[in-house]
Amino acid sequence: MIIVMCKDAPLEEIDAIKKRLIKEHDIEIHESKGTNYHLLGVVGDTSTIDPSSIEANRIVEKLIRVQSPYKKASKMFRPDDSVIDIDGHKLGGKHFGVIAGPCSVESRESLMDLARQIKKSGAHFLRGGAFKPRTSPYSFQGLGEEGIEILNEAKRETGLPIVTEIMSIDKIDYFNENVDIIQVGARNMQNFMLLKELGRTDKPVLLKRGLSATIEELLMAAEYIMSGGNDNVILCERGIRTFEKYTRNTLDISSVPVIKKLSHLPIIVDPSHASGEWWLVEPLAKAAFAVGADGIMIEVHQDPQNAKSDGQQSIKPDKLDHLMDTLKSLSQFLDKSI
Repeated sequence: MIIVMCKDAPLEEIDAIKKRLIKEHDIEIHESKGTNYHLLGVVGDTSTIDPSSIEANRIVEKLIRVQSPYKKASKMFRPDDSVIDIDGHKLGGKHFGVIAGPCSVESRESLMDLARQIKKSGAHFLRGGAFKPRTSPYSFQGLGEEGIEILNEAKRETGLPIVTEIMSIDKIDYFNENVDIIQVGARNMQNFMLLKELGRTDKPVLLKRGLSATIEELLMAAEYIMSGGNDNVILCERGIRTFEKYTRNTLDISSVPVIKKLSHLPIIVDPSHASGEWWLVEPLAKAAFAVGADGIMIEVHQDPQNAKSDGQQSIKPDKLDHLMDTLKSLSQFLDKSI
């Protein structure tokens, strides 16, 4: 339920309505304010609330029932796009973010060299897998905490905030202290216990769409995090599994404007995992930018042929330079800053 307050409604009267509702009903109230609006989002069992008793108040403009199963992630709860600040780097709204780096942190030397090149290209965040979920148990599984230590060393030198994937609940405290954006991978999108625990942190969470998840299921996964109190959620479209086998996955580019219509949360696109082919990364990244995405996450490697994971979908640093130049050229036609 959303209570739309009249413009210039006295704050003390709004507070009185909030206190009465919380006292009389088993609900939570989330406030959203903008230049021309003041909303009270009511979450919980609203069946016990008499709508007429709310609408009878002179400072209430109208009452809206939210039909979608997700509440806090809904655009109805927060009409303005959310902007998430990560160490002074903004993502969302008019701010387009580029996350770049290797699929896996392979060594200190390679990661430090790559981080310097990514910084020089103009990218905003450094990604790298430390704990790697692999289809085969015999594939490279990552360096673990050593990988995160290397990422932090790169951050200290370059200033780039770091993004890496969490695999289990027992690592949440460590990630909360040592990672700037905690990534939840496609395989864990519906790991609800993990999502609930991440909701108790205030760390930005990058939530990837599951391999066969619907848009509503992605938004409901975000709702799990937000219901715990953490509103710093970034959605990620990374392609879904379809009958097409030419590409690794099928990039659902339409999910970007759909989510923009349904939710205030920022959404980025991962063209590397969507395509599985390095030569498709740039055209898909440009498509994501054109359709209104808030950012991209791409895999970059100096020597893709010898990468320990996902080399075939990694672009080289010079290709990243070209992509960044292209996106900056496109930004003059779109309402996004890079």
